Amino acid sequence: MQKRIAILGSTGSIGCQTLEVLDETPGLVACGLAGRDNWQLLVQQARRYKPEFVALGENGCVDKLASALPDGTELLTGPDAMCELIRRARPDVALTAVMGAAGLEPTLAAIEVGCALAIANKETLVCAGGLIMPAAKQADLPVLPVDSEHSGIFQCMLAGRSSEVQRVIITSSGGSLRDLSDAQAHDATPAEALAHPTWQMGQKITIDSATLMNKTLEIIEAHWLFDLGAEQIEVVVHPQSIVHALVEFCDGSVIAQLARPDMKGPIAYALGYPDRPGRDTRPLDLSSISNLDFRPLSERGNRAVNLAYEVIRLGGASGAVLNAANEAAVEAFLAGDIKFGQIVPLVENTLHQWVNEQKTAAVKPDNSSITLKQIRQADAWAREKIRESGK
Repeated sequence: MQKRIAILGSTGSIGCQTLEVLDETPGLVACGLAGRDNWQLLVQQARRYKPEFVALGENGCVDKLASALPDGTELLTGPDAMCELIRRARPDVALTAVMGAAGLEPTLAAIEVGCALAIANKETLVCAGGLIMPAAKQADLPVLPVDSEHSGIFQCMLAGRSSEVQRVIITSSGGSLRDLSDAQAHDATPAEALAHPTWQMGQKITIDSATLMNKTLEIIEAHWLFDLGAEQIEVVVHPQSIVHALVEFCDGSVIAQLARPDMKGPIAYALGYPDRPGRDTRPLDLSSISNLDFRPLSERGNRAVNLAYEVIRLGGASGAVLNAANEAAVEAFLAGDIKFGQIVPLVENTLHQWVNEQKTAAVKPDNSSITLKQIRQADAWAREKIRESGK
């Protein structure tokens, strides 16, 4: 039987790799492809995969895109195009790989139509885990992680019951600047920060890897995905990026998930679940790797990661504030408006300013009370504060 896949963010790094997985996996077909502004690549993808629907978030190149699409593929455009694609295509699995908070509403639309969620966009759960996870649970829909670390946790947790989990350990490559002192990293250029030693990723996530803000987001995502307390989630630096996650159970047993640093593995696992699809890939040769190193986070890494524990503790819209502030700060760094070493302090200051302004009335530990309106307001507020800071 065929499994129909909608890929939101098909023109990005994860989206392109997802299409490669479809090429390699019989039975997986693309019923919908969505991108933001890279209409030329979207055309190429549509011609190759012939989906029922294509969605483009930007309206600037609609005429060019429409005239180039294959017969049988319908074009949807505008800010609600991805939601419309989900509602009309009604896929079996919606893989959300749209950068940032833009993936939130299409994810809610996927829950409405009853399709499984494959989450490659960690920001969705960081901003709105209190909306997404209860809604998915009520609809009895699986939420399948596509991040390599969360896929690793998910697979390790199959070794026992969730009540038996003592803690999970997320590994970090340390990013492109892991061997630099704080002073050296502070003035790193965008080119230096984007030179990741292990993974090939988009610009934003590569900068997050260098600041360790990607681990901040991953801790919050793990909290929501696996119903873990902040005290149960740890991060260690693992330069080889072979061990993606470890889960320690109540009897002291530690289960680890190992694989080459290749995102197509977690993508294939999520799309094939509950089956594990066979893949033609090189076996992992531990004798040639020789060493698997683990070390604690640096002081600047801890400063970023500690924000995750603060957000879990605060609840409410704090995740949306953190995420929006980080997105805006990364944009400012790539534009040359701020230094690399300013990114995390700006995010930290913005979060603390929000807490002070909202007081206890708006910082609710009961996340079920959070609304989409509050998330949007918090997102806009944080972006404006970062813009003001960069002036």
